[in-house]
Amino acid sequence: MRTKAAIIRETGKPWELVDLELDEPRDGEVLIRFAVSGMCHSDEHLRTGDAKCRLPIVGGHEGAGVVEAVGPNVTRVRPGDHVVCSFIPACGTCRYCSSGRQNLCDQGAQMVTGMLADGTFRFHDEWGEDLGGFCMLGTFSQRAVVSQASCVRIDDDIPFEVAALTGCGVPTGWGTSVYAAGVRPGDTVVIFGVGGVGSNAVQGARHAGAKHIVAVDPVAFKREKSLDFGATHTFADAAEAHEAVVDLTRGQLADHAICTVGVLTSEVVSQAAAIVGKGGQVTVTSVGRSTDTQVQLAANGMLVGYQRRIQGHVFGMCNPLLDIPRLLDLYRVGRLKLDELITREYGLDEINQGYQDLDDGKLIRGIVVHED
Repeated sequence: MRTKAAIIRETGKPWELVDLELDEPRDGEVLIRFAVSGMCHSDEHLRTGDAKCRLPIVGGHEGAGVVEAVGPNVTRVRPGDHVVCSFIPACGTCRYCSSGRQNLCDQGAQMVTGMLADGTFRFHDEWGEDLGGFCMLGTFSQRAVVSQASCVRIDDDIPFEVAALTGCGVPTGWGTSVYAAGVRPGDTVVIFGVGGVGSNAVQGARHAGAKHIVAVDPVAFKREKSLDFGATHTFADAAEAHEAVVDLTRGQLADHAICTVGVLTSEVVSQAAAIVGKGGQVTVTSVGRSTDTQVQLAANGMLVGYQRRIQGHVFGMCNPLLDIPRLLDLYRVGRLKLDELITREYGLDEINQGYQDLDDGKLIRGIVVHED
Protein backbone atom coordinates (compact mmCIF):
# COMPACT_ATOMS: atom_id res chain seq x y z
CA MET A 1 0.00 0.00 0.00
CA ARG A 2 1.01 3.64 -0.43
CA THR A 3 1.30 6.24 2.32
CA LYS A 4 2.22 9.92 2.41
CA ALA A 5 5.00 10.72 4.88
CA ALA A 6 7.39 13.47 6.00
CA ILE A 7 11.01 12.33 5.96
CA ILE A 8 14.48 13.64 6.66
CA ARG A 9 16.76 12.58 3.84
CA GLU A 10 19.81 14.66 4.74
CA THR A 11 20.96 16.53 7.85
CA GLY A 12 20.31 20.25 7.65
CA LYS A 13 17.66 19.93 4.95
CA PRO A 14 13.95 20.60 5.50
CA TRP A 15 11.31 17.95 5.94
CA GLU A 16 10.38 16.38 2.62
CA LEU A 17 6.88 15.14 1.80
CA VAL A 18 6.96 11.87 -0.15
CA ASP A 19 4.83 8.89 -1.11
CA LEU A 20 6.21 5.62 0.26
CA GLU A 21 5.44 1.97 -0.16
CA LEU A 22 4.35 0.33 3.10
CA ASP A 23 4.56 -3.42 3.68
CA GLU A 24 1.85 -5.43 5.38
CA PRO A 25 2.38 -6.26 9.08
CA ARG A 26 4.44 -9.35 9.84
CA ASP A 27 4.67 -11.50 12.96
CA GLY A 28 3.90 -9.44 16.07
CA GLU A 29 3.27 -6.27 14.05
CA VAL A 30 0.37 -3.85 13.68
CA LEU A 31 -0.82 -1.58 10.86
CA ILE A 32 -2.00 1.77 12.23
CA ARG A 33 -3.82 4.59 10.48
CA PHE A 34 -2.64 7.67 12.36
CA ALA A 35 -5.16 10.40 13.07
CA VAL A 36 -2.82 12.80 14.90
CA SER A 37 0.91 13.11 15.46
CA GLY A 38 2.60 15.33 18.02
CA MET A 39 5.42 17.63 16.90
CA CYS A 40 8.06 16.98 19.53
CA HIS A 41 11.38 18.83 19.56
CA SER A 42 13.24 15.51 19.39
CA ASP A 43 12.19 15.19 15.74
CA GLU A 44 13.79 18.55 15.05
CA HIS A 45 17.04 17.07 16.39
CA LEU A 46 16.92 14.71 13.38
CA ARG A 47 16.91 17.65 10.98
CA THR A 48 19.64 19.59 12.75
CA GLY A 49 21.83 16.54 13.31
CA ASP A 50 21.90 16.99 17.09
CA ALA A 51 20.64 13.41 17.25
CA LYS A 52 22.45 10.86 15.12
CA CYS A 53 20.31 8.32 13.31
CA ARG A 54 20.11 6.28 10.15
CA LEU A 55 18.93 8.41 7.21
CA PRO A 56 16.63 8.68 5.41
CA ILE A 57 14.04 8.25 8.13
CA VAL A 58 10.32 8.86 8.56
CA GLY A 59 9.86 11.35 11.39
CA GLY A 60 7.36 11.39 14.19
CA HIS A 61 7.35 9.49 17.47
CA GLU A 62 4.12 10.70 19.07
CA GLY A 63 0.97 9.36 17.46
CA ALA A 64 -2.54 8.11 18.01
CA GLY A 65 -4.87 6.36 15.63
CA VAL A 66 -6.78 3.22 14.76
CA VAL A 67 -5.52 -0.32 14.26
CA GLU A 68 -6.41 -1.39 10.71
CA ALA A 69 -4.76 -4.84 10.60
CA VAL A 70 -2.56 -7.12 12.66
CA GLY A 71 0.01 -9.75 11.78
CA PRO A 72 0.28 -13.25 13.23
CA ASN A 73 0.66 -13.67 17.01
CA VAL A 74 -0.54 -10.19 17.91
CA THR A 75 -2.32 -10.32 21.27
CA ARG A 76 -2.10 -6.76 22.60
CA VAL A 77 -4.53 -5.08 20.19
CA ARG A 78 -7.01 -5.98 17.45
CA PRO A 79 -8.43 -4.20 14.37
CA GLY A 80 -10.62 -1.26 15.28
CA ASP A 81 -8.82 -0.51 18.55
CA HIS A 82 -7.80 3.06 19.30
CA VAL A 83 -4.15 3.22 20.29
CA VAL A 84 -1.36 5.52 21.38
CA CYS A 85 2.11 4.63 20.16
CA SER A 86 4.71 4.88 22.90
CA PHE A 87 8.06 6.15 21.66
CA ILE A 88 9.62 3.54 23.94
CA PRO A 89 8.40 0.00 23.15
CA ALA A 90 7.50 -2.24 26.05
CA CYS A 91 7.98 -5.89 25.14
CA GLY A 92 7.00 -7.04 28.63
CA THR A 93 9.55 -9.86 28.82
CA CYS A 94 13.07 -8.39 28.78
CA ARG A 95 15.03 -7.83 32.00
CA TYR A 96 13.93 -4.23 32.30
CA CYS A 97 10.24 -4.67 31.47
CA SER A 98 9.97 -7.63 33.82
CA SER A 99 11.47 -5.57 36.66
CA GLY A 100 9.08 -2.64 36.22
CA ARG A 101 11.35 -0.46 34.07
CA GLN A 102 9.54 -0.52 30.74
CA ASN A 103 11.16 2.79 29.79
CA LEU A 104 14.44 0.88 29.39
CA CYS A 105 13.01 -1.94 27.24
CA ASP A 106 15.68 -3.70 25.22
CA GLN A 107 13.66 -3.25 22.02
CA GLY A 108 14.34 0.48 22.26
CA ALA A 109 17.88 -0.14 21.01
CA GLN A 110 16.65 0.33 17.41
CA MET A 111 15.01 3.71 17.97
CA VAL A 112 17.58 5.57 15.85
CA THR A 113 17.59 3.04 13.00
CA GLY A 114 13.85 2.49 12.79
CA MET A 115 14.28 -1.23 12.17
CA LEU A 116 11.64 -3.52 13.58
CA ALA A 117 12.35 -6.56 15.73
CA ASP A 118 13.35 -8.83 12.84
CA GLY A 119 15.98 -6.34 11.64
CA THR A 120 14.07 -5.20 8.53
CA PHE A 121 12.06 -2.17 7.42
CA ARG A 122 8.46 -1.60 6.32
CA PHE A 123 8.83 1.78 4.57
CA HIS A 124 10.39 1.89 1.06
CA ASP A 125 10.80 4.75 -1.39
CA GLU A 126 10.29 4.73 -5.16
CA TRP A 127 13.89 3.62 -5.73
CA GLY A 128 13.50 0.66 -3.39
CA GLU A 129 15.53 2.18 -0.55
CA ASP A 130 14.52 1.13 2.96
CA LEU A 131 13.44 3.78 5.47
CA GLY A 132 13.04 3.34 9.16
CA GLY A 133 10.49 5.10 11.32
CA PHE A 134 11.91 7.28 14.10
CA CYS A 135 11.63 5.39 17.40
CA MET A 136 10.44 2.38 15.37
CA LEU A 137 7.25 4.37 14.61
CA GLY A 138 7.27 7.11 11.96
CA THR A 139 4.06 8.88 12.97
CA PHE A 140 4.63 11.60 10.37
CA SER A 141 3.06 9.11 7.99
CA GLN A 142 -0.61 8.52 7.32
CA ARG A 143 -0.04 4.85 8.07
CA ALA A 144 2.77 2.82 9.60
CA VAL A 145 3.54 -0.76 10.57
CA VAL A 146 4.87 -0.97 14.12
CA SER A 147 5.59 -3.59 16.73
CA GLN A 148 2.74 -4.47 19.05
CA ALA A 149 5.23 -3.61 21.81
CA SER A 150 4.82 0.05 20.82
CA CYS A 151 1.02 0.00 21.11
CA VAL A 152 -1.04 1.09 24.10
CA ARG A 153 -4.78 0.64 23.71
CA ILE A 154 -6.91 3.58 24.86
CA ASP A 155 -10.62 4.17 25.36
CA ASP A 156 -12.54 5.34 22.31
CA ASP A 157 -13.78 8.52 24.04
CA ILE A 158 -10.27 9.99 24.34
CA PRO A 159 -9.65 12.58 21.57
CA PHE A 160 -6.77 11.62 19.31
CA GLU A 161 -5.41 15.18 19.59
CA VAL A 162 -4.58 14.80 23.27
CA ALA A 163 -3.93 11.06 23.17
CA ALA A 164 -1.05 11.55 20.73
CA LEU A 165 0.81 13.76 23.22
CA THR A 166 0.93 10.95 25.78
CA GLY A 167 3.23 8.96 23.51
CA CYS A 168 6.22 11.04 24.63
CA GLY A 169 6.01 14.65 25.81
CA VAL A 170 3.38 14.36 28.53
CA PRO A 171 4.74 11.31 30.38
CA THR A 172 8.33 12.45 29.87
CA GLY A 173 7.64 15.82 31.49
CA TRP A 174 5.19 14.63 34.15
CA GLY A 175 7.38 11.65 35.02
CA THR A 176 10.46 13.88 35.25
CA SER A 177 8.96 15.51 38.31
CA VAL A 178 6.99 12.62 39.79
CA TYR A 179 9.35 9.68 39.20
CA ALA A 180 12.81 10.79 38.06
CA ALA A 181 13.12 13.75 40.43
CA GLY A 182 10.84 12.32 43.09
CA VAL A 183 9.31 15.68 44.01
CA ARG A 184 7.62 15.60 47.41
CA PRO A 185 4.96 17.80 49.06
CA GLY A 186 6.38 21.15 50.12
CA ASP A 187 9.41 21.02 47.81
CA THR A 188 10.79 23.92 45.82
CA VAL A 189 11.27 23.00 42.16
CA VAL A 190 12.96 25.05 39.43
CA ILE A 191 12.22 24.05 35.83
CA PHE A 192 14.49 25.31 33.07
CA GLY A 193 12.53 25.44 29.82
CA VAL A 194 8.73 25.27 29.82
CA GLY A 195 7.82 24.16 26.32
CA GLY A 196 6.04 20.93 25.48
CA VAL A 197 7.97 18.77 27.97
CA GLY A 198 8.67 21.43 30.59
CA SER A 199 5.00 22.39 30.84
CA ASN A 200 4.26 18.81 31.84
CA ALA A 201 7.12 18.84 34.33
CA VAL A 202 5.30 21.80 35.87
CA GLN A 203 2.09 19.74 35.99
CA GLY A 204 3.96 16.82 37.52
CA ALA A 205 5.49 19.01 40.22
CA ARG A 206 2.05 20.41 41.03
CA HIS A 207 0.60 16.88 41.16
CA ALA A 208 3.38 15.84 43.55
CA GLY A 209 2.57 18.71 45.92
CA ALA A 210 5.46 21.12 45.38
CA LYS A 211 5.12 24.40 47.28
CA HIS A 212 7.13 26.58 44.88
CA ILE A 213 7.30 25.78 41.15
CA VAL A 214 9.66 28.21 39.44
CA ALA A 215 9.61 28.32 35.64
CA VAL A 216 12.64 29.74 33.82
CA ASP A 217 12.30 30.50 30.12
CA PRO A 218 13.37 33.44 27.93
CA VAL A 219 10.08 33.32 25.97
CA ALA A 220 7.35 35.40 27.61
CA PHE A 221 4.55 33.37 25.98
CA LYS A 222 5.85 30.15 27.54
CA ARG A 223 6.30 31.75 30.95
CA GLU A 224 2.73 33.01 30.87
CA LYS A 225 1.35 29.61 29.85
CA SER A 226 3.33 27.88 32.60
CA LEU A 227 1.20 29.70 35.17
CA ASP A 228 -1.86 27.93 33.75
CA PHE A 229 -0.14 24.57 34.31
CA GLY A 230 0.80 25.26 37.92
CA ALA A 231 3.93 27.42 38.03
CA THR A 232 3.98 29.76 41.02
CA HIS A 233 6.79 32.04 39.83
CA THR A 234 8.32 32.74 36.40
CA PHE A 235 11.60 34.32 35.32
CA ALA A 236 13.32 35.06 32.04
CA ASP A 237 16.78 33.98 33.14
CA ALA A 238 18.61 31.91 35.73
CA ALA A 239 20.07 34.88 37.61
CA GLU A 240 16.62 36.31 38.38
CA ALA A 241 15.35 32.88 39.35
CA HIS A 242 18.33 32.25 41.66
CA GLU A 243 17.77 35.51 43.54
CA ALA A 244 14.09 34.71 44.00
CA VAL A 245 14.75 31.13 45.15
CA VAL A 246 17.14 32.42 47.81
CA ASP A 247 14.32 34.60 49.16
CA LEU A 248 11.62 31.93 48.85
CA THR A 249 13.66 29.32 50.73
CA ARG A 250 15.36 31.62 53.27
CA GLY A 251 18.71 30.82 51.74
CA GLN A 252 18.29 27.05 51.61
CA LEU A 253 17.91 26.99 47.79
CA ALA A 254 15.75 24.60 45.78
CA ASP A 255 15.18 20.91 46.37
CA HIS A 256 15.07 20.15 42.65
CA ALA A 257 16.20 21.67 39.38
CA ILE A 258 14.81 20.13 36.20
CA CYS A 259 16.35 20.66 32.77
CA THR A 260 13.75 20.54 30.00
CA VAL A 261 15.21 23.10 27.59
CA GLY A 262 15.10 22.44 23.84
CA VAL A 263 18.85 21.86 23.54
CA LEU A 264 20.86 21.08 26.68
CA THR A 265 24.07 23.02 27.29
CA SER A 266 26.72 22.93 30.00
CA GLU A 267 25.63 26.44 31.01
CA VAL A 268 22.10 25.25 31.82
CA VAL A 269 23.40 22.29 33.84
CA SER A 270 25.72 24.58 35.80
CA GLN A 271 22.87 27.01 36.50
CA ALA A 272 20.67 24.12 37.63
CA ALA A 273 23.35 22.76 39.94
CA ALA A 274 23.89 26.18 41.49
CA ILE A 275 20.21 26.72 42.28
CA VAL A 276 19.73 23.54 44.35
CA GLY A 277 20.82 23.35 47.95
CA LYS A 278 22.27 20.62 50.15
CA GLY A 279 21.05 17.18 49.13
CA GLY A 280 19.34 18.68 46.09
CA GLN A 281 18.98 16.99 42.73
CA VAL A 282 19.43 18.11 39.15
CA THR A 283 17.28 16.02 36.83
CA VAL A 284 18.32 16.09 33.17
CA THR A 285 15.59 15.43 30.61
CA SER A 286 16.90 17.43 27.65
CA VAL A 287 19.39 16.18 25.12
CA GLY A 288 22.22 18.27 23.73
CA ARG A 289 24.30 18.31 20.59
CA SER A 290 26.08 15.02 20.11
CA THR A 291 29.42 16.77 19.66
CA ASP A 292 29.22 18.71 22.95
CA THR A 293 29.81 17.86 26.59
CA GLN A 294 26.91 19.09 28.70
CA VAL A 295 27.91 18.15 32.28
CA GLN A 296 31.00 20.04 33.42
CA LEU A 297 31.02 20.66 37.17
CA ALA A 298 33.64 21.05 39.86
CA ALA A 299 33.14 17.96 42.02
CA ASN A 300 34.32 19.51 45.28
CA GLY A 301 32.24 22.68 45.24
CA MET A 302 29.18 21.66 43.22
CA LEU A 303 28.64 17.97 44.02
CA VAL A 304 30.54 16.52 46.95
CA GLY A 305 30.36 19.37 49.42
CA TYR A 306 26.62 19.93 48.97
CA GLN A 307 25.77 16.26 48.38
CA ARG A 308 24.01 17.19 45.16
CA ARG A 309 22.85 14.54 42.70
CA ILE A 310 22.54 14.53 38.91
CA GLN A 311 19.93 12.15 37.51
CA GLY A 312 19.43 11.27 33.86
CA HIS A 313 16.44 9.28 32.64
CA VAL A 314 14.36 8.12 29.69
CA PHE A 315 10.61 8.80 29.29
CA GLY A 316 10.37 10.27 32.78
CA MET A 317 10.95 6.77 34.17
CA CYS A 318 7.35 6.03 33.20
CA ASN A 319 6.04 2.58 32.32
CA PRO A 320 4.10 3.07 29.05
CA LEU A 321 1.54 0.32 29.62
CA LEU A 322 0.70 1.68 33.08
CA ASP A 323 1.31 5.40 32.92
CA ILE A 324 -0.21 6.35 29.56
CA PRO A 325 -3.68 5.10 30.62
CA ARG A 326 -3.10 6.61 34.07
CA LEU A 327 -2.36 10.05 32.64
CA LEU A 328 -5.38 9.87 30.34
CA ASP A 329 -7.52 9.01 33.36
CA LEU A 330 -6.18 12.10 35.14
CA TYR A 331 -7.08 14.12 32.04
CA ARG A 332 -10.58 12.65 32.01
CA VAL A 333 -11.27 13.77 35.60
CA GLY A 334 -9.75 17.22 35.09
CA ARG A 335 -6.50 16.75 37.00
CA LEU A 336 -4.18 16.96 33.98
CA LYS A 337 -4.37 19.67 31.32
CA LEU A 338 -3.80 18.31 27.83
CA ASP A 339 -6.05 20.38 25.54
CA GLU A 340 -4.30 23.49 26.82
CA LEU A 341 -0.93 22.19 25.60
CA ILE A 342 -1.98 22.38 21.95
CA THR A 343 -1.16 25.76 20.46
CA ARG A 344 -1.84 25.03 16.80
CA GLU A 345 -2.82 22.26 14.38
CA TYR A 346 -0.98 21.67 11.09
CA GLY A 347 -1.48 19.54 8.02
CA LEU A 348 1.38 17.20 7.11
CA ASP A 349 2.30 19.54 4.24
CA GLU A 350 2.79 22.35 6.79
CA ILE A 351 5.34 20.50 8.90
CA ASN A 352 8.27 22.78 8.06
CA GLN A 353 6.21 25.81 9.06
CA GLY A 354 5.28 24.03 12.28
CA TYR A 355 8.88 23.44 13.25
CA GLN A 356 9.78 27.00 12.31
CA ASP A 357 7.05 28.17 14.68
CA LEU A 358 8.48 25.88 17.37
CA ASP A 359 11.97 27.30 16.88
CA ASP A 360 10.52 30.82 17.02
CA GLY A 361 8.98 30.14 20.44
CA LYS A 362 5.39 30.39 19.24
CA LEU A 363 4.25 26.94 20.38
CA ILE A 364 3.86 24.91 23.50
CA ARG A 365 2.98 21.96 21.32
CA GLY A 366 1.92 21.72 17.70
CA ILE A 367 0.17 18.68 16.26
CA VAL A 368 -0.16 17.22 12.78
CA VAL A 369 -3.71 16.22 11.90
CA HIS A 370 -3.57 13.59 9.17
CA GLU A 371 -5.99 13.49 6.26
CA ASP A 372 -6.75 10.01 4.97
